[in-house]
Amino acid sequence: MARRKPLVVVTRKLPDSVETRMRELFDARLNVEDIPMDSAALVEAVKVADVLVPTVTDRIDSALLSQAGENLRLIASFSNGIDHIDVASALARGITVTNTPAVLTEDTADLTMALILSVPRRLTEGAQILQNEQEEWQGWSPTWMLGRRIWGKRLGIIGMGRIGQAVARRAKAFGLQIHYHNRRPLPHATEESLEATYWDSLDQMIARMDIVSVNCPHTPATYHLLSARRLKLLKPDAYIVNTARGEVIDENALTRMLEAGEIAGAGLDVFEHEPAVSPKLVRLARQGKVVLLPHMGSATLEGRIDMGEKVIVNIKTFMDGHRPPDRVLPSML
Repeated sequence: MARRKPLVVVTRKLPDSVETRMRELFDARLNVEDIPMDSAALVEAVKVADVLVPTVTDRIDSALLSQAGENLRLIASFSNGIDHIDVASALARGITVTNTPAVLTEDTADLTMALILSVPRRLTEGAQILQNEQEEWQGWSPTWMLGRRIWGKRLGIIGMGRIGQAVARRAKAFGLQIHYHNRRPLPHATEESLEATYWDSLDQMIARMDIVSVNCPHTPATYHLLSARRLKLLKPDAYIVNTARGEVIDENALTRMLEAGEIAGAGLDVFEHEPAVSPKLVRLARQGKVVLLPHMGSATLEGRIDMGEKVIVNIKTFMDGHRPPDRVLPSML
């Protein structure tokens, strides 16, 4: 008698090739309309599923997990970050958690570098001028739309994991001097290849940087890591870029500083209260003081397919009775 296929509930629409393979391997319940699940739908999902495949937009907290059915044994998240899942509660209930690390590194680093270029060089402002039918471009002028040179500037990277190192490689090619703050220094050979300077003190580093890039995960320890007090340490001509998680920065404090001209600008792909974006930030974007993107740091077709393939491998390995390759443990947070 053939073994029953596991019921896999997928909370959002995934690339067609990924969904097709899931249907072949599992009893996959897909979300083809891509309508985010509300709390009631998530409760129903955890009650019936053998495997839940959530994304970063789904809050898998202890209250939800307390209603999980006895068949739920794996949460195979379609995400690199796992701050949306209460991993400790899941493990306490005998539920394994996996994620999809290492496949979004280059895509996120590309977008980070794009923001590092876009903000000082005022790229979105320039593009908007040509798109604005009410404003006619008068042609080149020696003193018009002047930005700031990035060659030779100091870049401070907060979080020197895979993505931080990928940003450093790109930034080095653009002539930026690489500095970084991390829980611990990189191996000497890696640090030497990146020509990177380690700072044990985040306060000391950011006070000296021309550009700061946030590339650390969101954990309880990094919530508002860039607090109002710490943001005040930035130089008035400094820029800040965030492609990690919005919660790492005190967004209200950052907004106030941008409004007051206390820093030169910011490039944000993530926000503290997503999907809500502060109207004040939108207003600042129209004024050219900040570049805002809709959380698209990892948004490439290749990256999404790679993520889906990792999810499938994690599910298949787990269902075959082996430890999945991308298991998440509380000690990793």
